Amino acid sequence: VGWGGGQCCDGDEDALNDAEVNGNWTPQEKALHEARLKAKAKRRLRKSSSRNSTSESFSESGDVAGGDPNSPKGKVNTNDRKSRTGKGRGLPKKGGAGGKGVWGAAGLVYEVEEPDVRDPNYDEAAQGDTVYATVVPEVDEKELEKMVNPIVQEYFEHGDTKEVQMLLKELNLGPHKYEFSSLAVSLSLEGKASHRELTSRLLSDLSGKMLSQSDMARAFDKMLKELPELILDTPEAPQMLGQFIARAIADHILPMSFLDCYKGKVDCDHARVALDRAAVLLTMKRKMVRLDNVWGVGGGQRPVKHLVKEMNLLLKEYLISGDKAEAERCLRDLEVPHFHHELVYEAVVMVLESKGDTASHMMIKLLQSFWKTGLITVDQMNRGFQRVYTELPEINLDVPHAHSIMETFVDLCYQEAVITKQLRDACPSRLVSINKHLKI
Repeated sequence: VGWGGGQCCDGDEDALNDAEVNGNWTPQEKALHEARLKAKAKRRLRKSSSRNSTSESFSESGDVAGGDPNSPKGKVNTNDRKSRTGKGRGLPKKGGAGGKGVWGAAGLVYEVEEPDVRDPNYDEAAQGDTVYATVVPEVDEKELEKMVNPIVQEYFEHGDTKEVQMLLKELNLGPHKYEFSSLAVSLSLEGKASHRELTSRLLSDLSGKMLSQSDMARAFDKMLKELPELILDTPEAPQMLGQFIARAIADHILPMSFLDCYKGKVDCDHARVALDRAAVLLTMKRKMVRLDNVWGVGGGQRPVKHLVKEMNLLLKEYLISGDKAEAERCLRDLEVPHFHHELVYEAVVMVLESKGDTASHMMIKLLQSFWKTGLITVDQMNRGFQRVYTELPEINLDVPHAHSIMETFVDLCYQEAVITKQLRDACPSRLVSINKHLKI
């Protein structure tokens, strides 16, 4: 039926053409004729597009029909997978080694790849022993002082250099590690003599472990340049820095040639004073290998004989100058508040051994000043006077009028509110005079 239908259609088309020529078409026949012409045009268009995109006809010699056999475009690879969208270069996908379940091209050797922690299939347990490294960021130069100051201040309290080393290892000081020495020295200049002694010990312990001689030299060179600023807070900074340099050279922290590098090259007067001070200390007659006593022994580590000598010297200088502020500063620098009773004892003995009333009045003013400022406590004052009370018979052998002088001095101290009433009444000389008065 289909094949016959085709022939019938061709016959009807010829009949319609004859009717058109004769002008005998009806409107229905004319519309049917136009529809057939459109359908025929569509069939031709589909055939031509299909032939150009998918189908290829070859001649008996294998050449493409209608193509130039000498042209490289004339030979077409039947396995070429062209894009249906008309994009791309027409190359095989993945170089011809793609596809489901395909490992790659034949003969391809893959290198060993390190596991990537960002890979979704990464299995940490299957990677064996994993070593984690803690990355410490480098300390910024602006934050260095804020981080170092608490470490140094705490060191002044406990004096443990190993703890400072442990804390510094936790910090990544980087190229600024030399500045730790300069900051520690600057803080000690504003502190006490014991702080400077501790700083010298700290630098000695850190040398060779965390800080080299070049780092130390760089730190002290920086401090010599900063002396004009340091003297604003510490007028004695040049002399103290000179002592630090001398101690560092004696402790082999700085090279012996450190001072020679500055000869004839120093324009700052303060730096010249510091270097001269260091040179003098290093060329003393004793030529000490280590200048251990450049700062003295701090606090309670001082020998008792040395403390007694220092307090005697302090009182003698006060009797000559009358400067109570200087005497107070010297007593504070000794840093032995538990031993202040020795000062009271020495002061009273000096009054008993002196001639005239000058020493008595000056010592009362000094003890009164120390009492008001709290430098000498009630316990220390009582212990000092009681020691004199105990040794008064022996003192009387050398000073015949010691009992009467003591009684007068104790009454004056009570009147000036230096001692308590109980301490005044406990004076042996006062008890002797009261007994004599009762007998009479």
